[in-house]
Amino acid sequence: MDVQHEILAHHFLQGDEQGAEEYIKTLLEKHPRAYLYEDIITPAMYYIGELWERNEISVADEHLATAICDFVLSKLHSESGLVSRRHQKNFKAMLFGVEEEQHYIGLKMVADTFKNHGWRVRYLGPDLPLEHSFTQIQKYRPDVIGISAALPYRLKTIKRLLERFSQLEWNPLIMIGGRIVKKYDLKEFESEHVMVVKDMDHLKRWFNEGREETINETS
Repeated sequence: MDVQHEILAHHFLQGDEQGAEEYIKTLLEKHPRAYLYEDIITPAMYYIGELWERNEISVADEHLATAICDFVLSKLHSESGLVSRRHQKNFKAMLFGVEEEQHYIGLKMVADTFKNHGWRVRYLGPDLPLEHSFTQIQKYRPDVIGISAALPYRLKTIKRLLERFSQLEWNPLIMIGGRIVKKYDLKEFESEHVMVVKDMDHLKRWFNEGREETINETS
């Protein structure tokens, strides 16, 4: 097997924390973290999802793989070091999976990306009910709200969230991401205050183009 994401996927499926961590560290010697997220870890988790859809692995296998991936991501984040206070920005992001959405690995990678760019981040995890999310948002008043979904029947929930978020007086930027944006055209949701994030490269370009600096101009 010579496909990198499949090699990593099989470390995850075998519950091989050490093997997965060592393999990722080897890749990081040659590639930036953004490449690791977009071209290795994300395809690895999609590959695992496809195996489950074809009944080649069980739900327990998928949960084990997710747990190992989560462990490795947490380890990488802890070893990467924190952004110094001198370089920390005043921007705030809040990230969560919509109600009943269980997938969260992509969200953790997005949270890490925001932190690496000096943002203050509140990661609320998957499956957050609408009212709870709205309460947290009103308390924290983030500049960016990132929501994630994988399956098409989450579209109704996304619409409900966008309707509620449109009532926020400070007009935060809403980012929609997750596997759903790979499979479906969500252009109808896009606006001055709503951005559909197609992948990690798209988010990276947003930062590199200095788009974050325009947030306060549109709020």
